[in-house]
Amino acid sequence: MLIARVIGEIVATQKHPSHEGCKILLVQPLNLDGTDRGAAVVAVDAVDAGIGDRVLLVTEGFSAMTSVGRPQSPIDMAVIGFIDHVDLTGPAGG
Repeated sequence: MLIARVIGEIVATQKHPSHEGCKILLVQPLNLDGTDRGAAVVAVDAVDAGIGDRVLLVTEGFSAMTSVGRPQSPIDMAVIGFIDHVDLTGPAGG
């Protein structure tokens, strides 16, 4: 899984039949400090995310397919959650 930021929506007039009704997003993977990590990627949206949202991105085919309820679909990546904050300090006193 990766942390990412939604940077756009993709409109496709022709797509695989199993993608009908799915929202497709352009997401930018992020490092833990919030800087960009590599190139932007395309992902199917399972949580109704919007531009600017920080999200959790699953990057393995089976996990992506089942996360959006479309088993046996050609899906490599899916947005599966919103990230409220990242805490790197750990528990107090530890």
